[in-house]
Amino acid sequence: MKKALVFLCFICLVMTTVASAQEEPVRIAFWNAENFFDPFVDSTKTYNAFTEDGMQHWTKSRFYRKRNNMYKAILAMSENRPLGILGMCEVENEYVLRAIFEQTPLKKHNYRFVHYEGPDKRGIDPAIVYSTDHFQLVSSGVFPYYNPEDTSYHSRDILYAKFVAVGGPSTLRQAQGSGTASADTIHVFVNHWPSRYSGELETVNSRACSASLLRSKVDSICSAAPEGYQPKVIMMGDLNDCPTDPSVYDVLRARHPSEMEEGCLINLFGKTDGLGFEGTLKHQADWQVFDQIIVTPGVMEGGEGLHYQEGSARIFHADFMLEDDETYHGKKLFRTYVGPRYFGGFSDHLPVYIDLVRD
Repeated sequence: MKKALVFLCFICLVMTTVASAQEEPVRIAFWNAENFFDPFVDSTKTYNAFTEDGMQHWTKSRFYRKRNNMYKAILAMSENRPLGILGMCEVENEYVLRAIFEQTPLKKHNYRFVHYEGPDKRGIDPAIVYSTDHFQLVSSGVFPYYNPEDTSYHSRDILYAKFVAVGGPSTLRQAQGSGTASADTIHVFVNHWPSRYSGELETVNSRACSASLLRSKVDSICSAAPEGYQPKVIMMGDLNDCPTDPSVYDVLRARHPSEMEEGCLINLFGKTDGLGFEGTLKHQADWQVFDQIIVTPGVMEGGEGLHYQEGSARIFHADFMLEDDETYHGKKLFRTYVGPRYFGGFSDHLPVYIDLVRD
């Protein structure tokens, strides 16, 4: 009798623990890693500034310091739990991803990643990192940047992956066989749109091309869905434009929930109110929100499967990622480099995240 009672108590404890774990939100995040290169010379590329003898004097000790800074920030952002999905950009290759997610305390969260070598002349790419505790990968691919008015210009691919949530009402087999109609299927796009390096006005059309490409791929997913089903699509990235700039507001047609119109996507970072911080990067005295997470209406709806937790969109801004701004006052980002000057910090962007829950 005593053994049966002990066994019954054990079963109750296990069930309570499992239920508690399932009730925790699943965090979806994005972070621009600021030129996270390995320290080795790549003979296949002409750009090798981030090497020991290169212009940035990127040594192994500097590489490992940045690796350690990044994993500590990711642990803090995830509150020491596994992130469901982390989109990244400005990572050089699989070596740096393994260094962060397989050779630090982050390895306990069972992360895997999706990465393709892209056309960026410096060799930096987007990546998708996911925890197998939360998601299983169904498929992935890239969509190359294309500008019909300037076919000689190459920019970062848009990275895509399709996932099914672990422990939800759907199974991996169902997700593979039923297209977009699985309640726990999540489509993810990670973006790093063309920069403003040559000037904002001079490059505005380049970002409009990226926005148009992304919108066409999202529309394809939505149009292929069965009638009455709203696909769950999450777009994230460093868009190099603010939410009100034409590429985001007009071409992608992503709007803050308070400005929604028929056919629009939902920009959860469309206004800074409620995000917990002024912006994701700072230009002189002005904070801007270049890093955004945008979703389809299916992500916002309750019911079966994962959906957005109201009010959870945040800019993550731990004190150790910032420093005093003596020139423009307030705070500024604690960066790895400012031009050729090494500072040993984290990144020139702050991460962003949202939480998904089940009812």
